[in-house]
Amino acid sequence: MAHAPRTYTGTPRNLALLARVLRGGGIVAVPTETVYGLAADATSRAACLRIFAAKGRPSSDPLIVHIASLRDLGRVAVPNAAALRLAGKFWPGPLTLVLPKTGAVPGVVTAGLPSVAVRMPAHPLFRRLIRLAGVPLAAPSANPFGYVSPTTAEHVRRSLGRRVGHILDGGASRVGLESTIVDLRDPGRPVLLRPGIITREEISRVLGVPVRNAGRPRGGNRPRVAPGQMARHYSPRTPVSLHASLRPAQAAKGPRDAWLFVSKPVGRQPVNVFWLDERGDLRRAARRLFAVLRDLDEGGFRRIRAELPPGTGVAEALRDRLTRAAG
Repeated sequence: MAHAPRTYTGTPRNLALLARVLRGGGIVAVPTETVYGLAADATSRAACLRIFAAKGRPSSDPLIVHIASLRDLGRVAVPNAAALRLAGKFWPGPLTLVLPKTGAVPGVVTAGLPSVAVRMPAHPLFRRLIRLAGVPLAAPSANPFGYVSPTTAEHVRRSLGRRVGHILDGGASRVGLESTIVDLRDPGRPVLLRPGIITREEISRVLGVPVRNAGRPRGGNRPRVAPGQMARHYSPRTPVSLHASLRPAQAAKGPRDAWLFVSKPVGRQPVNVFWLDERGDLRRAARRLFAVLRDLDEGGFRRIRAELPPGTGVAEALRDRLTRAAG
C-alpha cells in the first residue's frame, strides 16, 4: 500500500536523501519558480514512466527537461546561436526552448519526437537538487493531468496524495504560471508555443526577429513538441466561462456563480466576487491565478465567470491559461 507523502524542507540532509531517490529511479515533487513539478531522472525511461502513471498523463504529451547549468544543455539538446542568446538573457528562469534532442533523452520524454523541451529553472532548491542528483530532471506540473497547476506543496499533497511519496517544500511559487515555451528548431523562425511571464515582445527584442504564434492547438493524441498545447488544460472541475469584461452588478444576479475580476472592483462587493490583484498588476495576478482557481473550485459554485485581461505581454499568458481552463 502506498504511504501518504512526506514533505521535506530544503536542508542539505534532505536534499541528499531526495537526490538518492531520484538516482534510484523514484519521483519527487519539487518547487520551481513557475509551478511545482513532479521530477524524475530524464535519462531513465522507467523513471519517467512513473511520472506519466502518477499524473495520468497521455504519452503524446512530452515532458520538459530541467538542467542546472548551461554546460548541461549539450547533454540533452543540440543548441544553436538563437538558443544560446535566449539562454544567456533569461536563464535561469521561466523560459523553455524546444531544440533537437540528443541520444541521452529517451523517446518517452519527447513523445517519440526528435526534439526536446529544456529549461534551467530559477528556484535555487530545485537547481541544487538537480546538481546533487547528477542527472537532468524531467518535471511536468505535480498534479493530475489537465487539472489546475499547483503553486504550493500543499496543493501537491491534496492533488496527488499517495501517488507521490516525496514533496520538497520550497514555498509558494514566485511566478505562478508555467514557463514560456519557444520552438527554436528553425532558429530563423522562432515560434511561441506557450506564452508566459517572459513575453513574446522580450524574446523578439533579444532575437531581432518576430516571434510568431503556433496556431490552433491540436486535438486527440497526436504527439506535440512541447506541453501546454491542448485546447483544454489547467482546468478546475467547476465550469469556467470567459468574458471580455464584467460588471460587479452582474454578480448579484448570479449568486451561485463566482465572478472573477483581474483587479478589485470599486466599493463593497458581494461574497461571490473575487479578484486576482487589488490594483490589477498582471504579474501579481499571474502569481495568484492558479491558487484562486483552486479555491473557487472548492467553493461550491455552479460556475466560475472570469474576466479576460486585454493587451499584450503578461496579459497574453493570463488569457491563454484562462482560455484553456474554460476548454
